[in-house]
Amino acid sequence: MTEQPNANPQQPGDPAGDRLAPRPLARPAVDPAQAATFGRPRGVDGAFDKLYQPGTNGQATPGVNLAPPTPESLAEAFRRPPGAEGVVLERPHGTNGSEPSANGAEDPLWTTTSDPWRDPSSGAVLAGPAVQQESEAEKDAKRPQGALLSLPEVLFGRRVQTKALAILAGVALVIGAAGGLIGWWFADTGTELTGQASISEADAAKERPAGSIADIAHRVAPAVVSLEVFKPGADAGQQGSGVVIDNQGYVLTNEHVISAATADSATKVTAVFFDGKRVEAKIVGADAKTDLAVVKVDVKNLTALQVGKSSDLAVGDSVIAVGSPLALQNSVTAGIVSALNRPVTAGGDGGSAPVIYEAIQTDAAINHGNSGGALVDATGALVGINSAIRSSSAEGGSIGIGFAIPSDYAVKIAKTLIKDGKVVHPDIGINASSTVAGSSTMGAQVRNVAPGGPAASAGIKEGDVITEVGGRLVRDSAELLVAVRAREVGEMVPVRLVRDGSSLVVDVKLASD
Repeated sequence: MTEQPNANPQQPGDPAGDRLAPRPLARPAVDPAQAATFGRPRGVDGAFDKLYQPGTNGQATPGVNLAPPTPESLAEAFRRPPGAEGVVLERPHGTNGSEPSANGAEDPLWTTTSDPWRDPSSGAVLAGPAVQQESEAEKDAKRPQGALLSLPEVLFGRRVQTKALAILAGVALVIGAAGGLIGWWFADTGTELTGQASISEADAAKERPAGSIADIAHRVAPAVVSLEVFKPGADAGQQGSGVVIDNQGYVLTNEHVISAATADSATKVTAVFFDGKRVEAKIVGADAKTDLAVVKVDVKNLTALQVGKSSDLAVGDSVIAVGSPLALQNSVTAGIVSALNRPVTAGGDGGSAPVIYEAIQTDAAINHGNSGGALVDATGALVGINSAIRSSSAEGGSIGIGFAIPSDYAVKIAKTLIKDGKVVHPDIGINASSTVAGSSTMGAQVRNVAPGGPAASAGIKEGDVITEVGGRLVRDSAELLVAVRAREVGEMVPVRLVRDGSSLVVDVKLASD
């Protein structure tokens, strides 16, 4: 039987023999990553201060990699100067350095010099700098003055040729111009709502072939004038249009345009031409019954309008009205012939007798001021003198119903006025009125017969209804008047009438009014 050792051996000095020995230390496991970071270098088992041993000249102990020795340049810059090995820079132990050490050690540097910046016991005072500095003037006086440098020398140190500088300046200009253009483009572009629009424009010019409205207006406009009728000192006057019918200066217009001048010799008439020239116009003659008049201007090289035949017109033909409506000079409107031989009764304002004439009806826009202007056909020839309009408003605006005196009749009256200064009209010697609606016979009913007149000599009696004059149909009193005036004084004209339900024809020799 083997003897077992005592589990609790008695420790020396322990008489009781019941004290236990120390237990083994519990060492936790070491993390390899932390050990690699914080552990000793390889080959080092003891403390780190043993890594460097004095007298080894910085040589590392075997198995340990130390930092390389200090470079000679740094050592020379920062080591003590020769002969200053005994200088003590730190404060002596047991003193703040204000008094010499009692143990006979060398005094610090600040006790042997008068430098307050190095003495920690120096008080803070307001004074000049510790070390006097030289002024800028003194420095400049001591500094030698050299030659002044030019701009290329300052910028380029004389290493750039003049040609290169010129090229560089050109490049700079190009870059600056490009930057300016880009800035201008951004500024001009603006926001999303503003910018530069791209407008499509026609390449070819407008075509104005011969016979077009533009061509006719260009040829006719110089022969149409604006007439201003005013009395010196008056606030207002009359205004209308006129047509040059002769290069000697004769201008045909409406009588109602210049009526104020015919009634008062102090009232003046001024003709305003296409080019703005203004001249005084003299009255040659005026006829209130036909609403036509002629004035004359003293102007050289006038453009006269060619006169066409109104009798050749047909309903639907194109016509153009030229004049100065509402004082708007040289206005042109276009339309067609709406009707022919339309009896029109106009005027009669202010107690004057109404004017009755046979007219051309047109839908070309005619307004106040167009009176006396030209109505021309598709060839630019004069076929009428614009005279009146039919309107549904108090202002008398155009509603597409205008009237013009036919050129055949207007030029005939104008020639008589130019020759004699007045016009005589054929007369039948009766007063008539239109038959009332519902009558069995339509025409002009005789109200009275002038004694010894043409009608009385022909046997026409009161109450007779005239239905035709010279083969022309008469449906009312206005058509009777225009049918008679279309004839000549002294002409024998057959007249058809109805008396007591019977129709008969009598010959009437027209007399002068």
